[in-house]
Amino acid sequence: MSAPNVPPPSTPLRNKLRQGLGITTLLGLPGLWLLLLLVLPTLVIFELSLVPGIRPGDVVNPSGLANYWQVFDPINLRVLTRSLFFATGTTIICLLLGFPVAYWIAQMTPKRWRNLLLLGFILPLWTSSLLRSYAWITILRPTGVLNGVLGLFGLPALELLNRSPAVLIGMAYSYLPYMVLILYASLEKLDRQLLEASADLGANPIETFWKVTVPQTFPGIAAGSLLVFITGLGDFVDPELLGGASSMTVSRLIYNQFLGASRNWGFGSALSMVLIFAVSLAIALLIKYGDKDAASST
Repeated sequence: MSAPNVPPPSTPLRNKLRQGLGITTLLGLPGLWLLLLLVLPTLVIFELSLVPGIRPGDVVNPSGLANYWQVFDPINLRVLTRSLFFATGTTIICLLLGFPVAYWIAQMTPKRWRNLLLLGFILPLWTSSLLRSYAWITILRPTGVLNGVLGLFGLPALELLNRSPAVLIGMAYSYLPYMVLILYASLEKLDRQLLEASADLGANPIETFWKVTVPQTFPGIAAGSLLVFITGLGDFVDPELLGGASSMTVSRLIYNQFLGASRNWGFGSALSMVLIFAVSLAIALLIKYGDKDAASST
């Protein structure tokens, strides 16, 4: 009677090779996807940013580095500053409006209603950003809904459209759901026993908020603020439709260099690299200080 075939025992080397093959197979396709759609396009943009371009006045740049120096021209710096202003202002507005709403949903609303309320905040994201912007045009224009309501109460009409306030209103409306969702995920984990202990020790609600609530939810605040800032910095639709020509941002300036009348791909690529660097820096801060669980929930 022949002995049964027994497979040879696996060696540590074979286990390591099998584990390495599994990891390579698991990460290979996502890594290839990132390489083709993120890394290579970024390298192409960086290469184009070093190509000599044409400055105003038909003076040829001696080297591609002049494309980066052109970013710091007063006019372009004004555009960059305006983009930072819109992104920062939107972040502040979303934080001031989103924190009370998220706190109310997470701590003061029965659990059976929380998902329904969160769904109400997510619903606007199901529509196109263009439709949302055109809706705000209908509301904010001189003969729009807002001035019609103000006229019923005898109040003067407001000139908001094609101005900075209209851009901030549109951007805040677009990104408020992200802030609420991230803050909700952070506030839901807030330990109420700490709040009760703070009250028992004699702290008033304001002291409890600044010394207990804010430190406990700071990672969520950082994650929501940085996410809104990153998306607001590259927003194109809201400033273009609600702000008009007087509210040009860096996204519109890049568009003009590639598809507009300027046709200066070197300078447009340099602007793109500056924007990529700013967004990468914000993402690095998000990874370091943000609430990873809260950010991943969106």
